[in-house]
Amino acid sequence: MAEAILSARGLTKRFGALEASRDVSLDLRAGEIHALIGPNGAGKSTLIAQLAGSLRPDAGEVRLAGRDVSALGVAARARLGLGRTFQVSALAMEDTVLQNAILGALGARGRAPSPFGRALARGRLRDTAEAALARVGLGECAGQRAGSLSHGQRRLLEIAVALTLAPRVFVMDEPMAGLDGEAALSLRALLDGLRHEAPILLVEHDMDAVFALADRISVLVEGAIIATGTVAEIRADPAVRRAYLGEEG
Repeated sequence: MAEAILSARGLTKRFGALEASRDVSLDLRAGEIHALIGPNGAGKSTLIAQLAGSLRPDAGEVRLAGRDVSALGVAARARLGLGRTFQVSALAMEDTVLQNAILGALGARGRAPSPFGRALARGRLRDTAEAALARVGLGECAGQRAGSLSHGQRRLLEIAVALTLAPRVFVMDEPMAGLDGEAALSLRALLDGLRHEAPILLVEHDMDAVFALADRISVLVEGAIIATGTVAEIRADPAVRRAYLGEEG
């Protein structure tokens, strides 16, 4: 069995009487895409926040490359190699595409962003940012404002920002949201290649993309994992069909 690069063990999170995460355990192994699916309100966003460090669990632990990172915040986990993209864009829309990528590289290194000057425009940070943009096909858009990009291009820019971390793992929150046609197929192909650089935990509602990409799928319902398995195993699981896929067991 491949090594677990990112793992959660027994994560539990309560908001008053609501138990948003109930003893959740899952792992992400080298070279794979592990999809996390579930109906709206299942607790996916709460779980991702605990993995990324923006929300502290009430119980359980998160490990990254064998290290317990449960007490670390978002920036520290990013510096250790956790690259995250968001369901709602976190880009600086008034800045250029290149500036967004450079800011991502700066943040990963724990430095406070400073005004863009000649020294910053050259050197290692710019090289890192330009390489990430080229990797996702946005090299020719470097000078454009992020706000002028199409929805699909913004998704690619978010991945480029994550790539500036040289991540050990990706945590992607609905990267396919709002995409269709060629843009969705292009992003699907990019993710398929990225898994070999760093495994991907993919939170996604697009079941065509999930079934095409995922090596394993975990199904979250009412804060708990009810099944984990291959695409074929998840398709055949009666509890999953009843709870999420809308079929009768």
